[in-house]
Amino acid sequence: MKFLNWSFFPLLFLLAGPVLADGDYVTTSEGKALIRELVDEHGFDRDCLRDWLAGAQRNDQVLDHISSPAEKTLTWREYREIFIKPERIAQGIDFLQVHEAAFDRAEAEFGVAREVIAAIIGVETWYGRYRGSYRVLDALATLAFDYPPRSRFFRSELKQFFLMVREQGFQPEQLKGSYAGAMGYGQFIASSYRHYAVDFDNDGVADIFDNPVDAIGSVANYFHQHRWRPGGAVATRLPVDVEMPDRLVSGELKPRFTVSDYHAAGLDLPAGIAEGEPARAVRVEGPDGVRWWLTYHNFYVITRYNHSHLYALAVNEMAEQLRQGISRNSMAGKEHDQDAL
Repeated sequence: MKFLNWSFFPLLFLLAGPVLADGDYVTTSEGKALIRELVDEHGFDRDCLRDWLAGAQRNDQVLDHISSPAEKTLTWREYREIFIKPERIAQGIDFLQVHEAAFDRAEAEFGVAREVIAAIIGVETWYGRYRGSYRVLDALATLAFDYPPRSRFFRSELKQFFLMVREQGFQPEQLKGSYAGAMGYGQFIASSYRHYAVDFDNDGVADIFDNPVDAIGSVANYFHQHRWRPGGAVATRLPVDVEMPDRLVSGELKPRFTVSDYHAAGLDLPAGIAEGEPARAVRVEGPDGVRWWLTYHNFYVITRYNHSHLYALAVNEMAEQLRQGISRNSMAGKEHDQDAL
């Protein structure tokens, strides 16, 4: 969750804050203010909070990583090679089969296709294999107090983290995630965890750290809450020789135009997409050279999970390959059944 849109900042900004020894966050004016807010606004026990924050350790690797996220430094060709691999697709199909019942429920309750849910988890953590090795408490405290360019955001996420662990009964020092504090199979940041994580197996805890069923339901709920359109198109790769008018190109992630605008400009688009469908043209450097894609509302919903069109393209392509793999397995199974008759 991923869910973040990072900008590049020179290293000097990373060093702008004081270098703190372990546990010193609790003695700073910022740390004291955070504790006071949580006590006054949310009824926390002051001593408990002090103990939690005193255990936070500054992590300089976190500061190094956040200055150059892949979405900002790689081309689509390079970015695609990270995620679209045969072994990841094969393991995704296995993940879909093992948790078929959870995916059935997620589709029925939230209207989000199983291959899209699985693609998110596959891109984020390789179906739970790589959920992050940084202590979330350390990552969020480091970024909240020692990373001025985004300190306001991460300070808020640190507050949300403390609320989350109290609600779920977690021990804050035990939870691990990404360098930006994203957690679990779907890499939710703390605020997203609180808003969208669901107890999908009804065991009393919304656990996306170790429970793939809760993770499947939570990702589906996130997309549902962000107005995913069941059965809606995501993106169309346009012909190599397409000429895209400058007036129909926007740097914003949210579509400003509609399919009818691109039709009027002479673009040949697949049948079945409504003329009023929100649309945005995206230019990328892919494996076969520079190409244009026309993206739609559901593509924009994917970028609510991670604010990058490269990320959304990776999720879309993985979802399509997973869908094709499921279809092939289904056909093979039917042929096997017929042969057995």
